[in-house]
Amino acid sequence: MKDFDDIQTLLKDDLAQTDALLHSRLSSNVALINQVSSYIISAGGKRLRPLLLLLCARATHYQGEHHRLMAVVIELIHTATLLHDDIVDESSTRRGKNTANEVWGNAASVLVGDFLYSRSFEMMVEPGSMKIMQILSKATNEIAQGEVLQLLNCKNSTLTQDEYYQVIERKTAILFQAATQIGGILSKVNNTQEQALKDYGLHLGNAFQIIDDVLDYESDSDTMGKEVGDDLSEGKTTLPMIYALANTSGADKQLLEDAINNADNTKITKVVQILQSVDAFEYTRKQAKKSADLAKTSLDSIDQSPYKDALILLCDLSLARKS
Repeated sequence: MKDFDDIQTLLKDDLAQTDALLHSRLSSNVALINQVSSYIISAGGKRLRPLLLLLCARATHYQGEHHRLMAVVIELIHTATLLHDDIVDESSTRRGKNTANEVWGNAASVLVGDFLYSRSFEMMVEPGSMKIMQILSKATNEIAQGEVLQLLNCKNSTLTQDEYYQVIERKTAILFQAATQIGGILSKVNNTQEQALKDYGLHLGNAFQIIDDVLDYESDSDTMGKEVGDDLSEGKTTLPMIYALANTSGADKQLLEDAINNADNTKITKVVQILQSVDAFEYTRKQAKKSADLAKTSLDSIDQSPYKDALILLCDLSLARKS
């Protein structure tokens, strides 16, 4: 097993059935809901979060049917956050396509996002597990808090690394963690293994978001499916910038501070040059690797299997991403 295609092949049947279930549960007798939800669901992406839940369920010998249902729940929650994120960030493109708010407007996107959240809550009760409902309820609440924290931190050039991690753990890693933990709960794993899967999801989620924040500066718009420097234009202070601000002075530091405080990416080429000059991207990638390594180590108590191999491989693939 060497790439993402191999992982998808390993889960071919589960993924096909999950995809069919996802589309069937999106159905509504309100035409606009069908249009908007289908548009964003079909927009692409690797569906990593539901994939993680399926892998963790299989890695812990689950033999039932609820893992596909819960994978759909995770994907609906994630999709709802994307709809709302794009409105808050005033984004016009995602994955190379116009965002839903660009096509249908903010009002429709907010309301369809609410529909996806509520549909996910309808579905999450079906396994009859109070613990799963508690995890997902807490996760959605944490995601909302992370979004508010990020909004409050916009145009803040004094943001610390600790404050940055508080945001990404709530905004991104918490849903990874919920997915991996639920996979184990469905299998009725022991407390040690449940904690292992929970830790794995948190650390992998952190690594994934840290690399995202590097790619926002390092990649290109064709690969990313959005404009380079979007974080900067939204006034988001991410880890590469935090490190660079702590390791520059004079005119360079002033330029970075002005770019963040004014949410200005018109000097993105110069900003990237400054970040490169202080090895901000190298530093940030090292932090992502630390998180990915912690994720791998967390799986020590999980039985050896091709599914565990896939979980470990995802740690490496998350670091090598180009988009």
